[in-house]
Amino acid sequence: MKPGILVISHGSREAEWVRLVDEAVTAAAASPLVRGVPVYSSFLEIVEGRLIQDGIDVLEEQGVTDLFVLPLFISSGSTHVDEIGQAFGLPPAAELEGDLGTFRVKANVHYGMPIDDDSDIAELLLSNIKSLSAHPETETVMLIAHGSKEKVFHERWQQGLNLLAERLRKLGGFAHSATAMLLPDQAAEQVRALQQERPNEAVIVVPLFLSKGYFTKTVIPTRLKGLNYRYNGQAMLPHPAIERWLERRMAAWLQEN
Repeated sequence: MKPGILVISHGSREAEWVRLVDEAVTAAAASPLVRGVPVYSSFLEIVEGRLIQDGIDVLEEQGVTDLFVLPLFISSGSTHVDEIGQAFGLPPAAELEGDLGTFRVKANVHYGMPIDDDSDIAELLLSNIKSLSAHPETETVMLIAHGSKEKVFHERWQQGLNLLAERLRKLGGFAHSATAMLLPDQAAEQVRALQQERPNEAVIVVPLFLSKGYFTKTVIPTRLKGLNYRYNGQAMLPHPAIERWLERRMAAWLQEN
């Protein structure tokens, strides 16, 4: 057996987005528990020459016989996570059929789980909004994520968001926690509801996105235009918590196998 690890993230046209992901993967791969095992950072789309099949090919050329596929995505409610799994031969989670086809792979594939609810990520989010919080006992934290309208996937998104939001609330000592998805469009409605139900609490909006980009810079502020809230648009990268999450998932699989 020769293990190898294929990390898959979405991909972006922004070079900085790709760089931040690569740096996190490289740092995790250099940790003592992973060092020496081939690790490749690949992308679902856009980043030509670094797509999933490219990563499979590179690792198998190095003699990898057992491949740990680690989706660096926010939620198991992501349809991308499911369609990637389908392309590796896993059954679909719902009736939604992916369009990636089937990957060419000879190695034994072990498919990991995305971030979902995680204590390190809650600490990351708390550090991101530290400057926005003055009196947490009088503040509500509201996570905003991409989300999904699709049956099964919507429920998975909601479950993970609720757990992570409550973890963040307890960790920071906030009065209340809430969540909203961009798909379906819930953000403005949720902020209005919070301000009506809890008028004495400031709303801190926490974006749950891997890296800064169109959603954090444009979509969220546009959806919430005219509303009273606190927001700095800080994404999850760069932050050592992502490196720790990657390292933990990689090391756990290596120890099990």
